[in-house]
Amino acid sequence: MKSQKRILVAFLLNFGFSVFEFFGGIFTHSIAIFSDAIHDLGDSISIGASYFLEKKSNKQPDKKYNFGYARFSILGAVITTVILLIGSIMVAYSAIKRIIQPVAINYNGMIIFAVIGTVVNLCASIFTKGEHSLNQKAVNLHMLEDVLGWIVVLIGAIVMKFSNLLILDPIMSFGVAIFIFINACKTAKEILDLFLIKTPKGIDIEELKSHLTEIESVVDVHHIHLWSLDGQGVYATMHVVSDDCSLNVKQKIKQELKEHGIVHATLEFENTQENCEETICKVEPIQKLIYGHHHHH
Repeated sequence: MKSQKRILVAFLLNFGFSVFEFFGGIFTHSIAIFSDAIHDLGDSISIGASYFLEKKSNKQPDKKYNFGYARFSILGAVITTVILLIGSIMVAYSAIKRIIQPVAINYNGMIIFAVIGTVVNLCASIFTKGEHSLNQKAVNLHMLEDVLGWIVVLIGAIVMKFSNLLILDPIMSFGVAIFIFINACKTAKEILDLFLIKTPKGIDIEELKSHLTEIESVVDVHHIHLWSLDGQGVYATMHVVSDDCSLNVKQKIKQELKEHGIVHATLEFENTQENCEETICKVEPIQKLIYGHHHHH
């Protein structure tokens, strides 16, 4: 099933469910259910956004966005993450208030809601499995969090029913909030790495370079730049020093890059006589270039 369709179904399930939960929270006076409702509502809004952005991210490159629309998918992940960070802080805050001043809770109602919650979210999480985009990973993570959250609520409700420990409810919701917060921070870091054009995970530039220079007639490779648009495909540009820039050599290089997970590469060939200005990219200040302050040779 397409990433997109899954996201749409997840959205409809989650949205309907969070409305149902708000009533559940009001009916049972349980902050744990209420905090789940906030969390689910946040999820569904962000999943909705993800849906439209995922759709847009599949568009082909055009004049306006010459790199294509892949980053739009990441935008969905940004929205989701921000909502979750804010939501979890709000829930933690109200949980602390309740720990100080406990409130009577309807346990039976809570148990019923928790059972339904676990089942619905379990179905949704099985349904949205499939690790395509960072965006969909974020959506799936939510679904799993929801299942865990509900199982915790269920166990808590049963324990409270028999022990009358009112404080358990806010403690549980505080735990869930912290869990959500930590996971959202992890996603935030991945997103930030993409925007800061950090070398994509799992690729060692030195190792890549040594593999490429093993190809016969490749003397040197420099100016290697690797980046990813959406955390999936890796793009690369590099200068290859070789006196043989035949199709054969190019194909060998591209094959080697594919094995390292690089889907799109732009190669610049230089012969051994050529003197590439610098082997490591230093961006010359623009004034220097204009006023010609530096004479290399």
